[in-house]
Amino acid sequence: MIAGFVGGGWRGVLIQGPSGAGKSDLALRCLDQGFRLVADDRVELWISGGGLYGRAPETLSGRIEVRGLDILPEPALPWSRVSLCVRAGTPDRIPEPAFTDDFGLKIPLLTLALLESSAPAKLTRALRHLGDGRFGAYLGGLAAGVPPQPGGDSR
Repeated sequence: MIAGFVGGGWRGVLIQGPSGAGKSDLALRCLDQGFRLVADDRVELWISGGGLYGRAPETLSGRIEVRGLDILPEPALPWSRVSLCVRAGTPDRIPEPAFTDDFGLKIPLLTLALLESSAPAKLTRALRHLGDGRFGAYLGGLAAGVPPQPGGDSR
């Protein structure tokens, strides 16, 4: 689990997939782009106040496995609310909004090819646009139902 600082706070991303799918690889690339580690390999999850939260088990806290190198220390957040679940897979070109209810809560779900070079950039954009809907990020005020004003000004 990693977290990105978006909109004034940390938003946690729970990365799911089989062993060798690239979960830690994606986490490493995201860490190099300003994300923070929450937990690697195993995550303790709990529900509180209608939200899902995660942290590393005490024995793994502040550590990340770097395949082919070792288990290394990594500055980590003590916990984070899960704002997005990412599953390893082949995404549709323009998918319908998806959610997971694996935890009894409706949490946005994104399918990503974890080893794709653009995966960290896609993840960053997904966190920035949570709740915008499919067209919100592209159409700005038009997506919110604000009609264009005469003269071409779209304010």
